Amino acid sequence: MASVFLNGGLVERDAARVSAFDAGLQHGVGLFETFLATGGGGEPEDVEARGLDEHLARLAGSALELGLSESVRPAALAEAVRRTVAASGLTRARVRVTLTGGDLSMLEVAGRSQHTPTVMVAAQPVTAYPAEMFDKGVRVTLADARANPLDPTAGHKTLNYWWRLRELQNAAAKGAGEALVFQVTNHLCGGCVSNALVVTGGRVLTPIARGEEAGVGGGGAMPSPVLPGVTRAEMLGACERAGLAVERRMVTIDDVLGADEVILTNSSWGVLSVVGVEREGIGEEKPGEVARLLRSRWDVGAGGSA
Repeated sequence: MASVFLNGGLVERDAARVSAFDAGLQHGVGLFETFLATGGGGEPEDVEARGLDEHLARLAGSALELGLSESVRPAALAEAVRRTVAASGLTRARVRVTLTGGDLSMLEVAGRSQHTPTVMVAAQPVTAYPAEMFDKGVRVTLADARANPLDPTAGHKTLNYWWRLRELQNAAAKGAGEALVFQVTNHLCGGCVSNALVVTGGRVLTPIARGEEAGVGGGGAMPSPVLPGVTRAEMLGACERAGLAVERRMVTIDDVLGADEVILTNSSWGVLSVVGVEREGIGEEKPGEVARLLRSRWDVGAGGSA
């Protein structure tokens, strides 16, 4: 069944083709969002994707801020998502929305008032994670790469994931489930493909994300290279509703190693406990109370996205 929406219409997976001159391929110019959805095989209006509006708003905001496109319409993208999932036949799907600079030379963008981006929506089977990951938690490594807060594309979900995937490969080679990424200032960003929550003394610390700088550090705050995760926002809200104090601030390695719990969030696995960093244990080296609480909140809407 058709599982790809490309530039205005549904096509079969094998027929989904992008130009060899697309800016996403030529220069890595593009953005993407991933999330979970349900309702394949039914009508588009039956499709549910929790967090869809937040994901698409983030995509449109990044496209505008980075100069990729001023014409991204979240409502139209949402309809494309529903059509794609419905046509896929998948009762649960992992959806990826990709937006690139289109078939043009990016060197010409400054002199052109209009260009047409490539828009692709793909629905695939959800990633199957072993239950042991959530029951026992995972160990993580420390990434060698550092995020640069002065990089204007940092904190956006761009196509440049190569360095992140390399760090994940290095972590997997050591038997770890993720790698923690730090800024050039040696403050925590999160995982390669996840946001981080650090639980200590009844408080939930989280690195300042893009867009939160002024609210935390005032008008002169340094830009943040941390992605404002949709699942992160949902889980922070769950923490606050549970009466836990949430603090957005610069987080150090000492905060991490001295934490009661470290939790990683993303829109694929939801909520994942970290029980050790390299050779150091975290807390009691098993999923803690806050992780179990948040996991239960995630499971309530596990059929949709976050």
